[in-house]
Amino acid sequence: MDPTLKEVAMSLTLRTADVALAERFDYWRSVVCDAFVPLRAEPGEGDFHGELSTVRLGAVQLSSVEANAHTVRRTPRTIASSDRDYFKIGLQVRGYCVLTQDGREAPLTPGDFAVYDTTRPYSLSFDDTYRQLVLMVPRARLRLKPEEVARITAVRVSGRHGIGALVSPLLLRLADHFDEYESPAGPRLADNIVDLLVTLISGQLELDSPNPDSGRRALLIRITSFIESHLGDPDLGPETIAAAHYISTRYLHKLFSQEGTTVSALIRERRLEHCRRDLRDPLQLTRPVSAIAARWGFVDAAHFSRVFRSAYGASPREYRFTSEPFEGGVTLSAD
Repeated sequence: MDPTLKEVAMSLTLRTADVALAERFDYWRSVVCDAFVPLRAEPGEGDFHGELSTVRLGAVQLSSVEANAHTVRRTPRTIASSDRDYFKIGLQVRGYCVLTQDGREAPLTPGDFAVYDTTRPYSLSFDDTYRQLVLMVPRARLRLKPEEVARITAVRVSGRHGIGALVSPLLLRLADHFDEYESPAGPRLADNIVDLLVTLISGQLELDSPNPDSGRRALLIRITSFIESHLGDPDLGPETIAAAHYISTRYLHKLFSQEGTTVSALIRERRLEHCRRDLRDPLQLTRPVSAIAARWGFVDAAHFSRVFRSAYGASPREYRFTSEPFEGGVTLSAD
């Protein structure tokens, strides 16, 4: 079996033409489950062929999928078998697709795209040869509430009008130059893509809801995405965040107070979570704890050790070198 795509930090292409005809669809099912999330796949008629290319840009994955007729389904059983929680954005390049989720159908023709959520059932049906780009973003990066997610899934967005006309060409250019993004600039590029998607989703939420509170929520989504993208900046704070969104620091604090937390608490929680993951990452075992802390904006090693122990019940070094689970976790209490 080839290395799973989720473990490869470079562009990679897999083709069914590389295996025997009788094994192609089983191989394809394995490929798409490894690349994305566990799925049920059902072949169409005739001989099957497929090709998948993928590249990792920081926490974001961009894939190009080319195949002939088949259907994939995310079912309650496949959801239960995996804790990989993502939003996926499917952009149709060639052919036709029907995305179904949350009681809606999004018929996608070339240039159209839609958002779907891997934590709930969905299906993608392709009735002929097609090419689709799939952008996979951790759900935590967009920080949407469940009720907001349910309003935007399987909603067709035209790639020919509005901000959709900016997103479609950008993703197409990325997909045509996979090998050019295997560099330290990849994570920064991913942050820019996520910011653009947050703007798109925020606008969609505002358009689709008569609720006067939707504008505030859309702004909060943009702000939390900005925070996530700038955690490594040790100077990240209320003044910087407010200025970037053309609001006063007083209004910024009010937004977070209405959510039952503070700006500083959110920044600390997200930084600690990234540090926790890096400390348990086998590929970063030789990286100094201080370097991991600095990567996520903790410039004072002693301060980092104190807040980490408070959150997870162990020092960073203890947490890194033990397999025992620890009590505790980050709490978004007000400062």
